[in-house]
Amino acid sequence: MELAAALRAEARDCNERRVLALAGEPETTRDRAEDALAAADISPEFTTLVGPESFVNCERLDPVHASELLGQTRTAVVYDAHESLRPNVLGQIVGAVDGGGLFVLLAPPLSAWPARRDDFDETLAVPPFESGDVTGHFRARLVETLYAHRGVAVVDVENDTIESDGLTDPAPRLPIPDPTVPSRNDRVFPAEAYRACLTRDQAETLAELEALAEPGGTVVVEADRGRGKSSAAGLAAGCLAASGQDVLVTAPQYGRAGEVFARARELLDALEEPVEVDDETAPRRLATDEGRVRYALPTDAVELPDDPDAVVVDEAAALPVRLLEGFLDAPAVAFTTTIHGYEGAGRGFSVRFKDRLAESDRPVSEVRMDEPIRYAAGDPVEVWATRALLLDARPPVEPLVADAHPETVSYERLSSQRLRSDEHLLREVFGLLVLAHYRTEPDDLARLLDGPNVSVRALLSGGHVVSVALLAREGGLDADRRADMYEGGRIRGNMLPDVLTTQLRDEAAGVETGWRVMRIATHHAARERGLGSLLLERIEAEAAGESDQAGTERPSRYDYLGVGFGATPELVAFWADNGYRTVHVSTTRNDRSGEHSAIMLQALSDSGSALQDRHTSWFLGRVRGMLTDPLADLDPDVVRAVLSAVDGSARLDLSAWEWRLLAGSPHGAGLFDTAPDAFRTLALRALTDDDTPTLTDVDSPTAADDGPTLEPRSERLLVRKVLQTHGWDAVAEELDFVSRRECMRALGNATERLLEAYGTDETRAERERFR
Repeated sequence: MELAAALRAEARDCNERRVLALAGEPETTRDRAEDALAAADISPEFTTLVGPESFVNCERLDPVHASELLGQTRTAVVYDAHESLRPNVLGQIVGAVDGGGLFVLLAPPLSAWPARRDDFDETLAVPPFESGDVTGHFRARLVETLYAHRGVAVVDVENDTIESDGLTDPAPRLPIPDPTVPSRNDRVFPAEAYRACLTRDQAETLAELEALAEPGGTVVVEADRGRGKSSAAGLAAGCLAASGQDVLVTAPQYGRAGEVFARARELLDALEEPVEVDDETAPRRLATDEGRVRYALPTDAVELPDDPDAVVVDEAAALPVRLLEGFLDAPAVAFTTTIHGYEGAGRGFSVRFKDRLAESDRPVSEVRMDEPIRYAAGDPVEVWATRALLLDARPPVEPLVADAHPETVSYERLSSQRLRSDEHLLREVFGLLVLAHYRTEPDDLARLLDGPNVSVRALLSGGHVVSVALLAREGGLDADRRADMYEGGRIRGNMLPDVLTTQLRDEAAGVETGWRVMRIATHHAARERGLGSLLLERIEAEAAGESDQAGTERPSRYDYLGVGFGATPELVAFWADNGYRTVHVSTTRNDRSGEHSAIMLQALSDSGSALQDRHTSWFLGRVRGMLTDPLADLDPDVVRAVLSAVDGSARLDLSAWEWRLLAGSPHGAGLFDTAPDAFRTLALRALTDDDTPTLTDVDSPTAADDGPTLEPRSERLLVRKVLQTHGWDAVAEELDFVSRRECMRALGNATERLLEAYGTDETRAERERFR
């Protein structure tokens, strides 16, 4: 109790935070936590307990709802981690503690904690593995950080022993200057908005956001967590709404944008603007007499519904680059993003999207916020959490890998034990994964270190990671598990067997064992050199059990390699070039990526080939119906890519009459609308052609040695009009034909090319009649 009081006093004096870790049996730590909060004079009104049960008279959140604390502040947050330590939850809640507050962590005895298995470990023990197969590297590393970092007190409550007092005796701090209102005469936003700023950084950011008042304005705001970027965006949105503009706000979830709406409403009240809200507690729409601020999910907002004047994309780093690009069609747009911190997991924004911005013709203002608002700079709890969760993990600096080429790198298996013992290597691996993928989270760090089904392969140059792949073992499931999955049960960590079984009704899909490539990333300084493909080639050799250069037989043996990802033409082409083949495209878009997912397989054994062959056959049999209904709006270039990556060609089962109708269509004697199925059969064959046509028509047609070569626009025409059945006028406009007639003539020309490649003798004779 005395320690808790001292920690709180020191935290208040320097506007920092402190951690109090209470280790022991559950009941003892819970009793001591309640005593500590009382001794620290922290009111239950400003305290949140995150855990499975209530033992403090304060707000309690179940860990699954911990994200509700994002963007909020508390004087104390208590995390009861006895039943489950979830890295995502830790990342979500530690940032909610305000300056002068305490983060209280309840844990089992720390020396025994890594060896204990908890509920989170159960999620890592994906079938056929069990919880005993999960290691404790993540918790062992976490325990080390508790002892190693300033501002973290560790108490053994069973022995009443203070193992680390966490007191830092900080030096006096210089006063922080008050924010100032920009003095320039052309200021757009009212002075009330600047007076609402809490730091100079925030005021300067607000000044940059004035660019949103004019068409073409584009602003990028980057900050660590707790710097007030969402607040600045909210003030800007309020200013714009007060001036009569329509501001569309989006974020991965509404809760992430709550601060934007809160600050916008506060400013509108300060400006004495009448405001109508749709919900007093969690408004998604603020309306003034002439302006408004409204929320939409990213996949909806990217369509720019009702033509907003400006768009605010909050927590942009949590969205994929392809989705972010769509917001560049807005009249004015601001992207705010967390650099380090839970919300900033995935830094594709910082590298790849900034490149796209630089290539655009929009003038871009960039601003970075460094001054913390919730606590003082250099706060030790921020330093501890960043290290514990590797929130600042980075790949190697460019000069270290700039000379990496396929002939100079080494292929290595990075075991979890090796990563656990080599902090530098772990930071490079995880940093590269975070940089490359928008959904890499703290849970993935634990999965990488402890998951029995997860393994890491990498290419190293001079000891530094230049390319890395995260692999998940899937399949090899017993009959009972396969039957349960077929009947609707969910099997953790087996994405490919799950989709092939539950959605595609293949109960045997879980028999074979495969490696799924969860993530693959190559350092941006060494791209376009074939390193990613080399890594996949080495993984394939290992998975297939091929001998290495020394003639040693590799121990691993898998039936297939697989991958599931948000389909873009470039990604599909990459996987196809590396031997993977399409077997499925999801019928719905991913809520976060806005893309349809593709599943691609590469068979490595006879049974793996049988699995791939039957799903290829089923895909070819159903894709035509999918394209006229759930996939009718799928990007035609994605359709072209996934169809060209199928391991096989669609059948040409056409009657003699259908061939005659097709033969007359280029000259107007046969019309598309007369028998569209014949055109669809022909188009699907062309787009899946593997250059070795084996036609099955009853007339035994003779085919060209190679499949047809069509221009990309002709292929898009086959997709949009023939397979997806869009209207002529819409297709003509989308594909830049000067008229409907020209579009129809282009389809006739494309059909003629296909007939040259696939037509029967009777078809050729029919065509001669029109020449």
